[in-house]
Amino acid sequence: MPSMAVIEDFLHQDRLAVVGASDRPQDMAYVVLHELRKRGHTVYPVNHHRDTLEGERCYASVEDIPEPVGGAMVFVNAAAAADVVRQCAEAHIPRVWLHKGLGPSSVSDEAVQLCRDNHIAVVDGACAMMFLEPVAMFHRVHRGARRMHHALTA
Repeated sequence: MPSMAVIEDFLHQDRLAVVGASDRPQDMAYVVLHELRKRGHTVYPVNHHRDTLEGERCYASVEDIPEPVGGAMVFVNAAAAADVVRQCAEAHIPRVWLHKGLGPSSVSDEAVQLCRDNHIAVVDGACAMMFLEPVAMFHRVHRGARRMHHALTA
């Protein structure tokens, strides 16, 4: 269950990786990457299938990013998430956000446990759009519903 304190700390980081970055506007990784940039974050797209993304360098792994990042947002399927967390641990990335929205989730028990074992602060299942201010009405309602059902902690 994600903690609001961990979410707020994550979103206060200047440099973030987006793992599973996409150039498809219908993909949540695309939406979040662009929304983070609009809010002033330096964002490093990570996708081992791409060399560039919209004319910008795309990194094969978080370990290839040339400077430290404060966190990695993970948009890969749950089966691949543990490998991403291992890479984040190797790269000394202190925060991981395992995306969970209406579609496929990046959350797996193994990925969450690896975060804990490696002292990585983890947002274990939430959509960043519920927390990137200003929050659109749809995402605000979704966040409120999660709070009512105790799917977010203080």
